[in-house]
Amino acid sequence: MEKMRIGITVGDINGIGLEVILKTISHKNITEVCTPVVYGSTKIVSYHKNIVGIDDFKFQGLRDAHRLHTDKINIINCWQDNVNITLGKVSEAGGKYAMMSLDRAVQDLENGLIDAVVTAPINKQAMSMAGFKYPGHTEFFMETFGAKENLMFMITEDLKIGLVTNHIPVTQVGPMITKSRILKKLRIMNETLKMDFGMERPNIAVLGLNPHAGDGGVIGTEEETIIRPAIIEAKKKGVMVFGPYAADSFFGTPNYKKFDAILAMYHDQGLIPFKALSFGSGVNYTAGLPVVRTSPDHGTGFDIVGQNKANPTSFRHAIYAAVDIARHRKDFLQMHENPIVKRTKDLKEDDLTAGALKEDAKEAAKVKI
Repeated sequence: MEKMRIGITVGDINGIGLEVILKTISHKNITEVCTPVVYGSTKIVSYHKNIVGIDDFKFQGLRDAHRLHTDKINIINCWQDNVNITLGKVSEAGGKYAMMSLDRAVQDLENGLIDAVVTAPINKQAMSMAGFKYPGHTEFFMETFGAKENLMFMITEDLKIGLVTNHIPVTQVGPMITKSRILKKLRIMNETLKMDFGMERPNIAVLGLNPHAGDGGVIGTEEETIIRPAIIEAKKKGVMVFGPYAADSFFGTPNYKKFDAILAMYHDQGLIPFKALSFGSGVNYTAGLPVVRTSPDHGTGFDIVGQNKANPTSFRHAIYAAVDIARHRKDFLQMHENPIVKRTKDLKEDDLTAGALKEDAKEAAKVKI
């Protein structure tokens, strides 16, 4: 089986990013799982290696990713500067080198030199000080790869929760809940589950917006006027979707385990149960992009950096998820290279689902050549 080449950005050099990276890639079996490619510098890796206290850790320093060592840890030297590291502090340097790491990794991803990227945490203030014009990683990837929509998809092996709205104030959530937006998120989720997770007919649950899912309109009408109509229309397009369910009781019973994924209306509605059920092992996956990008479910950890206390579990799962997703997507796309299937490009965006592609593939297989 071909090993996936996984690019790893170092994030903020003053945070725990390099600690969890090193704890993950120093595992003796990591090169059997993938080919790790860290974008930073051998100097900064050595600095953090001493903090972590990993003695038997060997890596290969390279100028670029054209000749990767598939059985070694590859460190791409993105800069030669002598960096002033100020652990636990917000600084322009922290943002500057995080940007340099991210830029090189994305360039190599665009050029096909790596198969996926795992991004270590950044500090938004430090990035802004360094001139980064995006709110976060997601917006950067969207603009770079021309994606109009995305889905913040929090995943573990047994739990997957996507969001209709992401990082916005609670006061702005209501106006953002529209039938069109819900349909777009459901389409991305359905396609992602099929193409990136290998599911034939995924079952999706949709949560309501209001307490008790509106209680029949007593506590709110969005369920009946917006969410339910979106669910009905998605079903007509072949999506196996159900709801809306009352969010407060949904996770209190084993019923949530019957679904392959759950669509929540806003950040805390989805992230609170997700982190309560899987904190430390969850992965943030940006679905809807033409490339594969994952990240751990934690931040820069300035409060514990330098103390060798950071838990690498989430970062390790982010690498494993990137490997699995990249492989699933590659296999899926290879299955649908038949020229007869390519006519689906002319379909409307909302109708271009992974399910439609598979149906065309079945028809293509019937054609005698």
